[in-house]
Amino acid sequence: MNYGVAMSSVSRNMQSQYMYFAKLKTKARYGLASSGVADCSMSDLDVGLGDLALHGENSYGYAPLMARIAARFGVPEACVVQAGGCSFANHLAMAALIGPGDEVLVEDPTYELLLSTLGYLQARVSRFARRAEDGWRLDADTVAAALTPGTRLVVLTNLHNPTGALADDTTVAAVAEAAARVGATVLIDEVYRELMFRDGVATTSFREDGNIVVTSSLTKAYGLSGLRCGWILAPVSQAARMRRLNDLYAVLPPHLAERISVLAFDRLQHLRTRANALIDTNRAAYWEVLGGHPALEQVVFEQGTTVFPRLRGGDGDALFEVLRTRFETSVVPGRFFGRPAHVRVGLGADPAMTRVGLTRLAAALGGA
Repeated sequence: MNYGVAMSSVSRNMQSQYMYFAKLKTKARYGLASSGVADCSMSDLDVGLGDLALHGENSYGYAPLMARIAARFGVPEACVVQAGGCSFANHLAMAALIGPGDEVLVEDPTYELLLSTLGYLQARVSRFARRAEDGWRLDADTVAAALTPGTRLVVLTNLHNPTGALADDTTVAAVAEAAARVGATVLIDEVYRELMFRDGVATTSFREDGNIVVTSSLTKAYGLSGLRCGWILAPVSQAARMRRLNDLYAVLPPHLAERISVLAFDRLQHLRTRANALIDTNRAAYWEVLGGHPALEQVVFEQGTTVFPRLRGGDGDALFEVLRTRFETSVVPGRFFGRPAHVRVGLGADPAMTRVGLTRLAAALGGA
């Protein structure tokens, strides 16, 4: 595979192969395909009818929700942009930051929806490598070497999707500094970083006066996908541009979801405890069942909800078909991240179901 910086002209893309797969192909009795924490219930949020309303003032953000997001990260409310989940936050941020033909540098491997969205926006995409032999770490020198005078945007995920690798603040700052030298912005999807806030203290790479824009949501870490509570943290002028651009997309979010999202922020400690219990149990089960499996080459981190093992002599799509047809189990084939010999395994679901799914995955590997 060529990890050079040669550009590829991307004609306008009109779909995401991964999202089609995720919506229609991953349902299984033993589902290991999801990267998020299992859905919570209304009782987890302690919602009463008196807390809800169909309508409210939310022209460019619902004030109580904006205030909670801003206070959580210690940023001015003017830097906060509400968005419908992290996926749409990424779309809105990229659409505001680049135009057709602009050069965008993206990590490899990465989440397919980021690339397909850039294709829709008609960006010219170049790549830099994060390597398994280096623990999938983000290397600032590698990024700097891949930048060109035409680079307008660098796109990262932290925690890294699909591997769960964590990039430290020093490395991220070095990437931002290198990007600034060519006049580029750094966009970081931090949706999985929410999983790191076990002591309740939220941190971010965003700085009001810097060149980093951050996206995130309550979806992956807390089992709240139904709320579509996402946000962008951006410098004031860029945030204003994103809000106005959103008039062409979502116009106004559902106010019911905003109201419940405010309650969710007030219940994050409970939701975090629930999520940690699920993930910790499932990671321990993964180590027990698959940690030393001879059919796998892998780096298993102590953070995140996913593992991204390489199949020795195998093919992720072939394994997926075996799992689906013979073992009632699902994973995500690695081709959706540009690594067809890998699979992504989720660790955020019900522990009893996850353990059985992991056992069935081990059995499928044994017969491969």
